[in-house]
Amino acid sequence: MTEPSTLVRHERSRFRGTDEWFVVVRQPGLVSIRVFATAERIVDCWHALTLHLDPAVDVHIHDLRSSRRWSDGLLALPDVREAMGRLRLPLAASGGVELSLFTESDQLTLTPEMLLVIYARTDRWAYLLDGLGLLERPDMAVPVWRPTRDVLRPDTQLALALQAAADRLGLTGTDR
Repeated sequence: MTEPSTLVRHERSRFRGTDEWFVVVRQPGLVSIRVFATAERIVDCWHALTLHLDPAVDVHIHDLRSSRRWSDGLLALPDVREAMGRLRLPLAASGGVELSLFTESDQLTLTPEMLLVIYARTDRWAYLLDGLGLLERPDMAVPVWRPTRDVLRPDTQLALALQAAADRLGLTGTDR
């Protein structure tokens, strides 16, 4: 017979990936969360969490591969979610894009290195991440390898997908 504690540990690892985790830093008036997982999972979590934002959001997109930027404010969340949903595959495949959605009290950012960073006034996001099956860790592991932004090369498919999303949402674009 398997010991109960062994069974609980086995079930936890069976349904929760040990490579999918988050760290919460709580300060007065600000909670910051960093989420670590595979690129596909990060993009899916980011998109799933957008459901919990206010009905109108500010959008900022920065393609580090082409130095293009797009932004606008007070866009309807359903429209933004639809446009961002179309970007999930190219984003997960290529990275190199900073994608942020803001409200008055929350910010969800997908970093160019394929991390999810959340800034908020409450820690509700930690509960939502737990509900998505990610484990909270007390601190971050020391990275063995960290990608650098210097090696990013233009990606035509990603650039076209970003431009299409920006056009669909009517975002203002700039080259920098």
